[in-house]
Amino acid sequence: MKVEDRVKELLLPILEEKGFKLVDIEYIATKRPTLRIYIYNPEGTSIDDCEYVSKRIGSLLDVEDLIKTSYTLEVSSPGLDRKFKNPEEYNIFKGKEVIIKTKEPIDDKKVFKGTLEGMEDNIVKLKQNSTVIEIPLDKISQTKLDF
Repeated sequence: MKVEDRVKELLLPILEEKGFKLVDIEYIATKRPTLRIYIYNPEGTSIDDCEYVSKRIGSLLDVEDLIKTSYTLEVSSPGLDRKFKNPEEYNIFKGKEVIIKTKEPIDDKKVFKGTLEGMEDNIVKLKQNSTVIEIPLDKISQTKLDF
């Protein structure tokens, strides 16, 4: 089992009890490995939220002895300019303002800005004013939050 998969198994109950969402896990296997965990609190991710998750998952990782050498653990919010990496993010960030760039024009446009309505059956729904635009996931080249 990959490190990220086991970390996810350990992490989800911790996040769920607080109402947080898991955005991404990165494990960088170097001489001194780094484990990065990105979390999202719908009420706003605070330093206290990151510290709470870091302490809880850090203790579990030590007990599990999942990473055999000393490592760096980083827990943070996804950040302002972070691009979406996982399809799940289209539902995690439902209701948030986003900018979507497409690989090819849709109705003569390649950049769409609006409120994310989620994703269903690999179709991303974006609300612009009172119109909902449907964009196939495979046509999207980049999505990021618009702050």
